[in-house]
Amino acid sequence: MRRAVTPLLAVTVAMVLADSAVVTLALPDILLHLETTVGQVAWVLISYNVVLGVAAVPAARLLRAASPRVVAAAGVAVFALASAACAVAGSIELLIGARCAQALGGAAALVGCLVLLVAERGERRGLATWITAGVAGTAAGPVVGGLLTEAISWQSIFVVQVPFAALAVPATLAVRAPTHVAPDRHRPAIRANLTQALLSAALTAALFPLVLLLVQGWRHSPATAALTVSVVPVAALAAAPLAALFRTPPHVEVAVGCFLVAGGLAGLALPPSSHLGWTIAPQALVGLGLGLTVDRLTTLAVEARLPQAVHAGWTIAARHLGVVLGLAILTPVFTADLADAEDPAQEAITALVLDAPLQPQTKIEVAQALGSELTSQHGQVPDLGRAFDRLEVPASERAATDALEQDLTDQLERAATFAFRDSFLLGAALALLALLTTFRGRPRSDGSAA
Repeated sequence: MRRAVTPLLAVTVAMVLADSAVVTLALPDILLHLETTVGQVAWVLISYNVVLGVAAVPAARLLRAASPRVVAAAGVAVFALASAACAVAGSIELLIGARCAQALGGAAALVGCLVLLVAERGERRGLATWITAGVAGTAAGPVVGGLLTEAISWQSIFVVQVPFAALAVPATLAVRAPTHVAPDRHRPAIRANLTQALLSAALTAALFPLVLLLVQGWRHSPATAALTVSVVPVAALAAAPLAALFRTPPHVEVAVGCFLVAGGLAGLALPPSSHLGWTIAPQALVGLGLGLTVDRLTTLAVEARLPQAVHAGWTIAARHLGVVLGLAILTPVFTADLADAEDPAQEAITALVLDAPLQPQTKIEVAQALGSELTSQHGQVPDLGRAFDRLEVPASERAATDALEQDLTDQLERAATFAFRDSFLLGAALALLALLTTFRGRPRSDGSAA
């Protein structure tokens, strides 16, 4: 058990932070399975981040009165039970409630695991392990969730977490840690946490609108979308070795990271076509920016600040409330843009049907089938393939209908790409705003920044 303690604590941190976005690619399946609405299913994502952000600091302050081992063990146990509840939830209300419980347990687990990792590995190595696990979990969450959804089901996302969390409970109790956390000695790192919040809001554009564009707009499977967005975690993990070659000051590294995120999001807003290859380079920039910023900002906010658990709570709060801010800003934007794109898309569809080399009766049947699908899928990028699957056309016109279906698919992909453009540009603007917070004032006579 002793050898497994550090890996299990690190996996716990990664799981809790991965859960902030792990369901992103599963949302369409949850929407259908629980027969809910788009607005309600979004709360499966939002509720977790709200509760985790709000509960992190109170959970850290709880360590003053209770043993970090007990707090961490209780948090992991609640997280495990809530994960099981998520897997068997039969309604959207129960799923959202279980997600809130997950976040409560996760908040206690995160701050408790930091204290335990520091006790187990020393301050610098323990904090580094906690940060690295968090970055890996944050970046890999959507990928893992998408692959599990495609291979098994959305419920499997939560099922696989239960045994890991169950094993982590005795691991937390096996650490020889302080019996309590000392009172506050330092103020929160406002600048680092503000940058973290704004950057998290910007990164939401790469974790939410992007996967919706891939799955709903460009009609790729969750597995294909998951493999596509795996560029982000791979690039994030490559950022640290690259940064070590240049040895730039932390605030410069963060500024460069913010700029890369902004550039990557701007690139996602302007793809020349819906080919997946056009998303690779922008995602790589976003991933590099993520890797350069999150660990540095967390280190600046936590290292050499006592008590570390409380300052870790502040940076967790900043990060996840930033995600909520991003969702609150971006969701209405792309929802409205999708609605605005409906009329031009329908006009283009009508023109393509009228110009198709089909017999008049076939055109009427195609138009009726398409109209039915457009009505039933109002408010989202429609899947018109079902309309063509129901058609019975003469063999002589099959080639023409297949060509029409492809033309309509291309038209809808262009409309979806355009509809998500403003969300990516807004995310880039948030990243540039985060960049502005990294600029330092002129040094004062005492050597500090103004």
